[in-house]
Amino acid sequence: MAGIWRPPLQVAWCGTLPYEPTWEWQRRLAASRASGELTHDVLLLLEHPPVYTMGKGGSPEHLLVGEEGLRRAGAEYFEVDRGGSVTYHGPGQLVGYPIVNLEELGLDVMEYLRRLEGALIDSCQLLGVEAFRDPPYTGVWVRSGKLAAIGVRLSARKVTYHGFALNGTTDLTAFGRIVPCGIEGRTASSLKEEGAKGDCTPRALAELVAPFVANALGLRSEWTEPSALEVPAPRELTAPA
Repeated sequence: MAGIWRPPLQVAWCGTLPYEPTWEWQRRLAASRASGELTHDVLLLLEHPPVYTMGKGGSPEHLLVGEEGLRRAGAEYFEVDRGGSVTYHGPGQLVGYPIVNLEELGLDVMEYLRRLEGALIDSCQLLGVEAFRDPPYTGVWVRSGKLAAIGVRLSARKVTYHGFALNGTTDLTAFGRIVPCGIEGRTASSLKEEGAKGDCTPRALAELVAPFVANALGLRSEWTEPSALEVPAPRELTAPA
């Protein structure tokens, strides 16, 4: 019996990228996908230098040391257009930005979030970590704290950007400067902290997570170079250091 053909999810490992131009790249990709100029869905996988981002559901009280305190700790800070509150990105964390057309996939945003959670849970369990959902909160959890944060933005034409952040070998002390995701009394954890079996660096996690995300969305992962994507990265991401 022949298998069912699935559209591609173009997956690009992008290395370590600064936050702000990457955010702009996502917006350009999403606009191109919404207009139909970009004819397929994309998943950017990467890690960021230390940065805190505050979503539209956040509050200044969730910054325990204030904006200046975050900057003194060596991190950038941005108020962004995704949902949710404040979170941290930094070395040792896999960040995924799916640029997908939910209308073409026949998904609403809540089902999309649940499918991202499921893909990350399956990935963690393959590493021997018993991760789970913790309703009503969005994300992926273990008993000691939050393992993966998820926050998305949906364009007028139902194209997503922003995405997920999975703590691999992340320095968890960075989360002590904020109320992670605005949830009082909850902490963050990492795959390393949970005794995961296998390589938990972002590059290795990218290889693990990509097919789970594609499958959860009814797509097939198709690896490509960032330079081969139809919407080029901003100059800041491509100029020589």
